[in-house]
Amino acid sequence: MTKKRVPPSGSAMTQRAAKAFTRRVLLQSAAAAGVLSVGAPWIAKRALSSSGEVNVYAWSDYIWPEMIEPFEKKTGIKVNLSKYGSNDELLTKLKTSGGKGFDLVFPSVDTGPTWYQSGDLLQPLDLKKINVDAIIPSLWEKSKELGAVFRRKRYLCPFDWGTEAMTFDSSKRDYKYGTMSYGDLWSEENKGLITVRQKSALITLGLYFDRTGQVPSNRLRDLYEDETTAREIYEKILPFAIEHKSWVRQFWNNTQETLNAFYQNNCIAGQCWDGPSMRMMKETKGRIRYLMPVEGGLAWLDTMAIPSGAENVEQAYAFINHLLTPEMGGILGNKAGYNSAVKGAADFLEPESREAFKSAYPGDAIDNLWWWLPSPAWWAALRAEYVDKWNAA
Repeated sequence: MTKKRVPPSGSAMTQRAAKAFTRRVLLQSAAAAGVLSVGAPWIAKRALSSSGEVNVYAWSDYIWPEMIEPFEKKTGIKVNLSKYGSNDELLTKLKTSGGKGFDLVFPSVDTGPTWYQSGDLLQPLDLKKINVDAIIPSLWEKSKELGAVFRRKRYLCPFDWGTEAMTFDSSKRDYKYGTMSYGDLWSEENKGLITVRQKSALITLGLYFDRTGQVPSNRLRDLYEDETTAREIYEKILPFAIEHKSWVRQFWNNTQETLNAFYQNNCIAGQCWDGPSMRMMKETKGRIRYLMPVEGGLAWLDTMAIPSGAENVEQAYAFINHLLTPEMGGILGNKAGYNSAVKGAADFLEPESREAFKSAYPGDAIDNLWWWLPSPAWWAALRAEYVDKWNAA
């Protein structure tokens, strides 16, 4: 039996940390003052002294031209941007290159243990070179237990957080907060009309079965206990997923595929990331909606990290500090729909973006989030095994 390996704080502290992201902490901290501006002298001085270029490998909708242009103008550093669509894609790329080729990457915090167990692919961060005071304190502190720290060294710096929950066409479905469930996706009326990401849909089926008493799992935390227990839970979930595979019109794995599912393939409902869902809410003037189900939205925290083979390290730190400003956090929220980890970023959100956030997280929705926990060594391979079984069915 392979036991779960987590950062030194232990699984109990990790679970308490996951619960600690409350509506009060996130929203009040996000509005806190005292953040350095884009033109902070100590940031600009270091950047200008280095010049050159920085090779950035980011999620497809994280870095926008409006974020790059002021940085290049102020520092003279050219940003070379490459994009990926999943944590697996990022990890595979860095494994293949031995940590070389990029100066800044954006892993999800729960994948931290997988990175540490895959060799020296990331380098410890020099916190003296990062404007840590700009980050929401609760996210900085709790990210330690969620996978950002290994052997007392920090490798991952918070960038943004978000969720994966229910997205639906409100002209066709009248789902309400407090009664809507992940189980609603699999109702007879949605046959052939939904879109999901396989790896996450298996998780939310587990949460649904746990809530209804069909597969008790301590709100699916038992899935992280050990490989044998996780396999037993997956074996109880998979038959339902296979039986209802025809309910899925399109599987998605990145933002563009999510947009295509609703805009081109006429999906009615789905389980999607908040970013593309928020964008669709604005673009359709509220027809497409995004909402947390009774089981809780799947919550994630993405970070910034410097690969071990980075060639432009000072430039990477300069770009990190540029992104850790409320102005850039506001652009991220307005353009991509994700929530910045920077204090004061909410002050730069457009009214429409603020309203979309309130609509997506009413009542106790943030308190009820289900946070991805640090992945044990066996986690990714086991999850991929059951995704493959579903695909092959």
